[in-house]
Amino acid sequence: MAPVTTSFEFFPPKTDAGVAQLRAAIRDLEQLRPDFVSVTYGANGSTRNRTIDAARFIAQETSVQTMGHLTCVSQTAAELRGALASYQAAGVKHILALRGDPPGGPRAVWETHPGGLANATELVRLVKASGDFRVGVAAFPDGHPEHFDFALDAQILAEKQAAGAEFAITQLFFRAEAYFELVERARDAGCTLPIIAGIMPVTNVAQIEKFAELSGAELPGPITARLRAVADDPAAVVETGREIAVELCRELLAGGVPGLHFFTQNRSTATREILSALRQ
Repeated sequence: MAPVTTSFEFFPPKTDAGVAQLRAAIRDLEQLRPDFVSVTYGANGSTRNRTIDAARFIAQETSVQTMGHLTCVSQTAAELRGALASYQAAGVKHILALRGDPPGGPRAVWETHPGGLANATELVRLVKASGDFRVGVAAFPDGHPEHFDFALDAQILAEKQAAGAEFAITQLFFRAEAYFELVERARDAGCTLPIIAGIMPVTNVAQIEKFAELSGAELPGPITARLRAVADDPAAVVETGREIAVELCRELLAGGVPGLHFFTQNRSTATREILSALRQ
Protein backbone atom coordinates (compact mmCIF):
# COMPACT_ATOMS: atom_id res chain seq x y z
CA MET A 1 0.00 0.00 0.00
CA ALA A 2 1.29 3.48 -0.90
CA PRO A 3 2.27 5.79 1.98
CA VAL A 4 -0.59 7.88 3.37
CA THR A 5 0.03 11.60 3.84
CA THR A 6 -1.01 13.48 6.96
CA SER A 7 -1.69 17.20 6.91
CA PHE A 8 -3.33 19.93 9.00
CA GLU A 9 -5.33 23.06 8.20
CA PHE A 10 -5.25 26.29 10.20
CA PHE A 11 -7.00 29.65 9.83
CA PRO A 12 -5.44 33.11 10.21
CA PRO A 13 -6.03 34.46 13.75
CA LYS A 14 -7.72 37.81 14.35
CA THR A 15 -6.12 38.73 17.68
CA ASP A 16 -2.76 38.56 19.42
CA ALA A 17 -4.14 35.80 21.65
CA GLY A 18 -5.23 33.95 18.53
CA VAL A 19 -1.74 34.29 17.06
CA ALA A 20 -0.26 32.77 20.23
CA GLN A 21 -2.79 29.91 20.13
CA LEU A 22 -2.05 29.23 16.46
CA ARG A 23 1.70 29.18 16.97
CA ALA A 24 1.36 26.85 19.94
CA ALA A 25 -0.85 24.48 17.95
CA ILE A 26 1.56 24.48 15.01
CA ARG A 27 4.56 23.83 17.26
CA ASP A 28 2.71 20.97 18.95
CA LEU A 29 1.51 19.35 15.73
CA GLU A 30 4.91 19.86 14.07
CA GLN A 31 6.17 17.07 16.32
CA LEU A 32 3.84 14.66 14.49
CA ARG A 33 5.83 15.27 11.27
CA PRO A 34 2.96 16.23 8.94
CA ASP A 35 3.60 16.15 5.21
CA PHE A 36 2.25 19.70 4.97
CA VAL A 37 0.04 22.26 6.70
CA SER A 38 -2.25 24.83 5.10
CA VAL A 39 -3.64 28.25 6.02
CA THR A 40 -7.10 29.38 4.91
CA TYR A 41 -7.70 32.61 3.03
CA GLY A 42 -10.20 35.43 3.52
CA ALA A 43 -11.57 37.75 0.89
CA ASN A 44 -10.84 41.07 2.61
CA GLY A 45 -7.46 42.75 2.74
CA SER A 46 -6.74 42.41 6.46
CA THR A 47 -7.58 38.69 6.47
CA ARG A 48 -5.43 38.14 3.37
CA ASN A 49 -2.51 39.78 5.14
CA ARG A 50 -3.01 37.59 8.23
CA THR A 51 -3.02 34.52 5.97
CA ILE A 52 0.28 35.52 4.39
CA ASP A 53 1.75 36.31 7.83
CA ALA A 54 0.71 32.90 9.20
CA ALA A 55 2.03 31.09 6.14
CA ARG A 56 5.31 33.01 6.39
CA PHE A 57 5.71 32.01 10.05
CA ILE A 58 5.17 28.32 9.24
CA ALA A 59 7.40 28.39 6.17
CA GLN A 60 10.26 30.28 7.77
CA GLU A 61 10.17 29.24 11.44
CA THR A 62 9.16 25.57 11.30
CA SER A 63 10.31 22.50 9.40
CA VAL A 64 6.87 21.91 7.88
CA GLN A 65 5.94 22.19 4.19
CA THR A 66 3.47 25.07 3.92
CA MET A 67 0.47 25.50 1.61
CA GLY A 68 -1.40 28.77 1.27
CA HIS A 69 -5.03 28.97 0.21
CA LEU A 70 -6.14 31.37 -2.51
CA THR A 71 -9.68 32.26 -3.63
CA CYS A 72 -11.26 34.28 -6.42
CA VAL A 73 -13.59 36.14 -4.06
CA SER A 74 -13.64 39.97 -4.31
CA GLN A 75 -10.29 40.23 -6.10
CA THR A 76 -9.03 41.13 -9.54
CA ALA A 77 -6.61 38.92 -11.42
CA ALA A 78 -3.91 41.49 -10.67
CA GLU A 79 -4.60 41.26 -6.94
CA LEU A 80 -4.43 37.47 -7.13
CA ARG A 81 -1.04 37.72 -8.81
CA GLY A 82 0.04 40.06 -6.02
CA ALA A 83 -1.01 37.50 -3.40
CA LEU A 84 0.95 34.83 -5.24
CA ALA A 85 4.00 37.08 -5.28
CA SER A 86 3.65 37.52 -1.51
CA TYR A 87 3.42 33.76 -1.03
CA GLN A 88 6.48 33.27 -3.21
CA ALA A 89 8.43 35.87 -1.21
CA ALA A 90 7.43 34.04 1.99
CA GLY A 91 8.81 30.78 0.64
CA VAL A 92 5.40 29.19 0.02
CA LYS A 93 5.32 27.09 -3.15
CA HIS A 94 2.12 25.06 -2.58
CA ILE A 95 -1.27 26.69 -3.26
CA LEU A 96 -4.81 25.41 -2.67
CA ALA A 97 -6.74 27.14 -5.48
CA LEU A 98 -10.41 27.67 -4.63
CA ARG A 99 -13.17 29.69 -6.20
CA GLY A 100 -14.40 30.49 -2.70
CA ASP A 101 -17.87 31.19 -1.35
CA PRO A 102 -19.83 34.28 -2.45
CA PRO A 103 -20.06 37.04 0.19
CA GLY A 104 -23.64 35.88 0.88
CA GLY A 105 -22.55 32.35 1.75
CA PRO A 106 -21.96 29.07 -0.11
CA ARG A 107 -25.54 28.83 -1.39
CA ALA A 108 -25.70 32.41 -2.68
CA VAL A 109 -25.45 33.13 -6.41
CA TRP A 110 -21.85 33.52 -7.55
CA GLU A 111 -20.97 36.74 -9.36
CA THR A 112 -17.51 37.17 -10.88
CA HIS A 113 -15.66 40.15 -9.42
CA PRO A 114 -14.96 42.89 -12.02
CA GLY A 115 -11.56 42.08 -13.47
CA GLY A 116 -11.52 38.81 -11.53
CA LEU A 117 -11.87 35.13 -12.30
CA ALA A 118 -15.02 33.08 -12.74
CA ASN A 119 -14.01 29.79 -11.15
CA ALA A 120 -11.28 27.62 -9.65
CA THR A 121 -10.23 26.22 -13.03
CA GLU A 122 -9.29 29.72 -14.19
CA LEU A 123 -7.48 30.27 -10.88
CA VAL A 124 -5.44 27.07 -11.33
CA ARG A 125 -4.31 28.34 -14.73
CA LEU A 126 -3.34 31.72 -13.26
CA VAL A 127 -1.38 30.11 -10.41
CA LYS A 128 0.50 27.79 -12.76
CA ALA A 129 1.33 30.73 -15.04
CA SER A 130 2.56 32.85 -12.12
CA GLY A 131 5.44 30.73 -10.83
CA ASP A 132 6.71 27.31 -9.88
CA PHE A 133 3.76 26.38 -7.68
CA ARG A 134 2.33 22.98 -6.85
CA VAL A 135 -1.46 23.38 -6.95
CA GLY A 136 -4.26 21.62 -5.09
CA VAL A 137 -8.01 22.04 -5.50
CA ALA A 138 -11.22 21.21 -3.63
CA ALA A 139 -13.46 18.18 -4.06
CA PHE A 140 -16.96 17.62 -2.64
CA PRO A 141 -18.00 14.17 -1.38
CA ASP A 142 -21.53 15.35 -0.57
CA GLY A 143 -21.82 17.60 -3.62
CA HIS A 144 -20.99 21.26 -4.12
CA PRO A 145 -23.59 23.22 -2.09
CA GLU A 146 -24.33 25.54 -5.01
CA HIS A 147 -25.84 22.88 -7.26
CA PHE A 148 -25.52 19.36 -5.75
CA ASP A 149 -24.82 17.89 -9.19
CA PHE A 150 -22.38 15.00 -8.68
CA ALA A 151 -21.71 14.47 -12.39
CA LEU A 152 -20.92 18.17 -12.83
CA ASP A 153 -18.59 18.10 -9.82
CA ALA A 154 -16.65 15.21 -11.38
CA GLN A 155 -16.42 17.02 -14.71
CA ILE A 156 -15.15 20.19 -13.03
CA LEU A 157 -12.56 18.22 -11.07
CA ALA A 158 -11.27 16.74 -14.34
CA GLU A 159 -11.12 20.26 -15.81
CA LYS A 160 -9.09 21.47 -12.84
CA GLN A 161 -6.64 18.65 -13.44
CA ALA A 162 -6.38 19.57 -17.12
CA ALA A 163 -5.66 23.16 -16.06
CA GLY A 164 -2.68 22.00 -13.99
CA ALA A 165 -3.98 20.86 -10.58
CA GLU A 166 -1.91 18.07 -9.04
CA PHE A 167 -4.04 16.92 -6.10
CA ALA A 168 -7.38 17.55 -4.41
CA ILE A 169 -8.57 17.88 -0.81
CA THR A 170 -12.19 17.19 0.06
CA GLN A 171 -14.64 19.25 2.03
CA LEU A 172 -15.56 17.77 5.38
CA PHE A 173 -17.77 14.67 5.26
CA PHE A 174 -18.92 12.00 7.67
CA ARG A 175 -19.55 8.88 5.56
CA ALA A 176 -16.66 6.92 4.09
CA GLU A 177 -19.01 5.82 1.30
CA ALA A 178 -19.38 9.44 0.20
CA TYR A 179 -15.62 9.69 -0.26
CA PHE A 180 -15.28 6.45 -2.20
CA GLU A 181 -18.24 7.35 -4.44
CA LEU A 182 -16.58 10.70 -5.16
CA VAL A 183 -13.36 8.96 -6.18
CA GLU A 184 -15.27 6.58 -8.44
CA ARG A 185 -17.11 9.45 -10.16
CA ALA A 186 -13.84 11.33 -10.63
CA ARG A 187 -12.13 8.32 -12.20
CA ASP A 188 -15.10 7.75 -14.51
CA ALA A 189 -14.74 11.39 -15.63
CA GLY A 190 -11.05 10.84 -16.45
CA CYS A 191 -9.67 12.56 -13.35
CA THR A 192 -6.68 10.75 -11.87
CA LEU A 193 -5.77 13.27 -9.14
CA PRO A 194 -4.90 11.93 -5.69
CA ILE A 195 -7.91 12.92 -3.56
CA ILE A 196 -7.02 13.60 0.08
CA ALA A 197 -9.82 13.21 2.63
CA GLY A 198 -10.70 16.29 4.69
CA ILE A 199 -11.46 15.32 8.31
CA MET A 200 -13.24 17.60 10.80
CA PRO A 201 -12.89 16.38 14.42
CA VAL A 202 -16.13 17.15 16.25
CA THR A 203 -15.49 19.14 19.43
CA ASN A 204 -18.72 21.17 19.55
CA VAL A 205 -22.16 19.96 18.41
CA ALA A 206 -23.54 23.37 17.36
CA GLN A 207 -20.35 24.26 15.51
CA ILE A 208 -20.19 21.06 13.50
CA GLU A 209 -23.88 21.31 12.58
CA LYS A 210 -23.22 24.85 11.30
CA PHE A 211 -20.19 23.70 9.27
CA ALA A 212 -22.23 20.84 7.84
CA GLU A 213 -25.08 23.17 6.87
CA LEU A 214 -22.74 25.60 5.12
CA SER A 215 -20.75 22.94 3.30
CA GLY A 216 -23.68 20.74 2.35
CA ALA A 217 -22.11 17.79 4.16
CA GLU A 218 -24.64 15.26 5.33
CA LEU A 219 -24.71 14.57 9.07
CA PRO A 220 -25.76 10.91 9.24
CA GLY A 221 -28.53 10.11 11.71
CA PRO A 222 -26.49 7.68 13.84
CA ILE A 223 -23.69 10.24 14.25
CA THR A 224 -26.13 13.01 15.13
CA ALA A 225 -27.76 10.72 17.70
CA ARG A 226 -24.41 9.86 19.29
CA LEU A 227 -23.46 13.50 19.62
CA ARG A 228 -26.82 14.73 20.90
CA ALA A 229 -26.87 11.96 23.49
CA VAL A 230 -23.87 13.62 25.18
CA ALA A 231 -24.53 17.24 24.15
CA ASP A 232 -24.78 18.42 27.77
CA ASP A 233 -21.30 17.10 28.60
CA PRO A 234 -18.59 18.99 26.66
CA ALA A 235 -15.87 16.46 27.55
CA ALA A 236 -18.08 13.59 26.35
CA VAL A 237 -18.78 15.45 23.10
CA VAL A 238 -15.05 15.76 22.45
CA GLU A 239 -14.47 12.08 23.24
CA THR A 240 -17.40 10.98 21.05
CA GLY A 241 -16.18 13.23 18.25
CA ARG A 242 -12.75 11.66 18.51
CA GLU A 243 -14.25 8.17 18.29
CA ILE A 244 -16.30 9.16 15.22
CA ALA A 245 -13.23 10.59 13.48
CA VAL A 246 -11.12 7.53 14.26
CA GLU A 247 -13.80 5.21 12.91
CA LEU A 248 -14.10 7.27 9.71
CA CYS A 249 -10.33 7.42 9.21
CA ARG A 250 -9.97 3.67 9.69
CA GLU A 251 -12.60 3.02 7.01
CA LEU A 252 -10.83 5.41 4.66
CA LEU A 253 -7.42 3.90 5.31
CA ALA A 254 -8.79 0.39 4.73
CA GLY A 255 -10.14 1.60 1.38
CA GLY A 256 -6.83 3.06 0.23
CA VAL A 257 -7.20 6.82 0.85
CA PRO A 258 -3.94 8.59 -0.17
CA GLY A 259 -4.03 11.15 2.61
CA LEU A 260 -5.86 12.56 5.65
CA HIS A 261 -6.15 16.35 6.02
CA PHE A 262 -7.36 17.51 9.44
CA PHE A 263 -9.29 20.78 9.90
CA THR A 264 -7.77 21.67 13.28
CA GLN A 265 -9.65 24.87 14.20
CA ASN A 266 -6.22 26.08 15.40
CA ARG A 267 -6.13 23.52 18.22
CA SER A 268 -3.94 20.47 18.47
CA THR A 269 -5.43 18.14 21.09
CA ALA A 270 -8.20 16.44 19.08
CA THR A 271 -6.01 15.90 16.02
CA ARG A 272 -3.14 14.59 18.10
CA GLU A 273 -5.43 12.10 19.91
CA ILE A 274 -6.99 10.87 16.66
CA LEU A 275 -3.61 10.25 15.09
CA SER A 276 -2.38 8.54 18.22
CA ALA A 277 -5.35 6.15 18.09
CA LEU A 278 -4.79 5.46 14.39
CA ARG A 279 -1.11 4.70 14.91
CA GLN A 280 -1.67 2.17 17.70
